[in-house]
Order: sequence, then structure tokens, then C-alpha cells
Amino acid sequence: MTVGDLKTEKGVKDLDAYMADKSYVQGYIPSKADLAVFESISKAPSEGTPHALRWYNHIKNLPEDTKKKLPGEKKAPAAFTTQGSPAAAKKEENDDDDVDLFGSDEEEVKTHWASERDAEAAKIREQRLKEYSEKKSKKPCIIAKSSIVLDVKPWDDETDMKMMEKNVRTIVKDGLVWGASKLVPVGYGINKLQIMCVVEDEKVSVDELTEDIQNFEDYVQSVDIAAFNKI
Repeated sequence: MTVGDLKTEKGVKDLDAYMADKSYVQGYIPSKADLAVFESISKAPSEGTPHALRWYNHIKNLPEDTKKKLPGEKKAPAAFTTQGSPAAAKKEENDDDDVDLFGSDEEEVKTHWASERDAEAAKIREQRLKEYSEKKSKKPCIIAKSSIVLDVKPWDDETDMKMMEKNVRTIVKDGLVWGASKLVPVGYGINKLQIMCVVEDEKVSVDELTEDIQNFEDYVQSVDIAAFNKI
């Protein structure tokens, strides 16, 4: 199709139809041809011509350094009946020296867009890592515990077993919970105290616990582990 004078309403409508399936007026990357057409428009397209407005805003917001490095000639494509205003033509002559005949400008533009994509990808990756770390930190920590049955043996049949148990239960530690107990006959009228407890493995040492019980020397002869189960 042919695009008419861009200073007229009809020309802008022609541009809107022309840009309906295009990102740029020529090729797949912005070029000086976009600048030539851009400078031919007297004012921004209206919302009634959304394709032209989208393209216009994109070219308008390109950084000045990027505009100077755009590839190609500052000349509207053949489909456009106008080649831009006199001021634009004069600017075209001044910008001709910037054109790299070997295509280096086009390569720089491609590099620029690639860098922007890499930066965006890195930003997304960092955000996902942050969300993963936050999600992982919110997971409940599993506390390792053990259920233990201790055999606490007295010296003889005259040992006060109630006082023995009372002393054992006075041992208080963070991560230690005493449970049920019972007296178990061992012969010759002697009973041993069998007492259960639950400990948090990281906080309570079983060896230290048995030593603490054995410190009640008036009542305790020895301490054995009758059962040990991980919870």
C-alpha cells in the first residue's frame, strides 16, 4: 500500500494501516528510515490510529545515542509518498557521515538490544532466586527427637525409690520432657526405676543426661538405656 502525506489525517490513517503488521517501517530493527518517517509527522497520532501511535511512541522514546547509531539511510521507504520535511532532509545530510558502510552500526544496535534482553533476563533470574529463598525459609524446620527408656538401678532394697524418682525428675533441660515411669523387679526384693523421656537430639546429650542421674549417688548405682527410638 501507499502512505500519503503524513501531515494530513488521511496520511496518518494510511500509516496506521501500514504498521498494523509491522514493528518498524522497514526491516525487523529500528533504522534511520524510521527517523525519516517520524520527522515527517507534524504531531503524534491519536488513539484512533493505535498502530501508528504505538510505533510513534517507540521511536520517540529511543535514547538519542541509539538514534545516532541506527543503521541504514535516513530515507522513507518507497511506499511513502513524502520523504520528510525540509528540516528533516537537512538533518539527513548531516547524519550521512554516521553511516557505517560495512554494517557496524547495525551490529551495534543488535548488541544494544541483546544487552537489554540479557539485563532483563538477569533481573528475572534474581527475582526468582529471591522468591525461592523466601519460600524455602518459610518451610517448617523438622526437629529431630528421640524417645528413650532409662533403667535407673538403686544400691539395695532399702533405697527410697520415690525419692530416687523425685530427684531424677528435678533434672531440667531445654529439649527434655519426662514421661511415665514404673518400678520393675530385678530380684532379691530390689526394684529398678524404669522411666521414659523425650529429648531433642540437638539440645540434649544422652550421655550427659545419664551422668546427671548418676550424680544422685545416695540413690543411684547405675543407669542403662533400655530403649532408644528416633521419633
